[in-house]
Amino acid sequence: MATSQRPAHLLAGVLGTMGVLHFAVPKPFDGLIPRSLPGSRRAWTYGSGVAELAIGAAVAVPRTRRLGGLAAALLFLGVFPGNVKMAVDASSAPLPQRAIAWARLPLQWPLIAWALKVRDRA
Repeated sequence: MATSQRPAHLLAGVLGTMGVLHFAVPKPFDGLIPRSLPGSRRAWTYGSGVAELAIGAAVAVPRTRRLGGLAAALLFLGVFPGNVKMAVDASSAPLPQRAIAWARLPLQWPLIAWALKVRDRA
């Protein structure tokens, strides 16, 4: 594997893994979905899992990598409110769980930067 493709393949793997987890273990993802959205939370969980799988596939294929990288960056930006909700909801959780929920928030920005770098190198 060429070194220049390694970041894209790793990103595709992360997206694919998370997409599969939306189906294999959907309950934690359901809790991130705002109640104000129409339809069931599970439908949104499955829909976002499909999106992650599709975007992961787009990133994996050189021909669609540029679009996939942009879509991944937008996806990471789009799920940020759900991560904020998870951190706020964890206010009464045990300290380790609260710490993890809040620590995830600044990690979203490197994911966005990674996706944009993959797009720019495509």
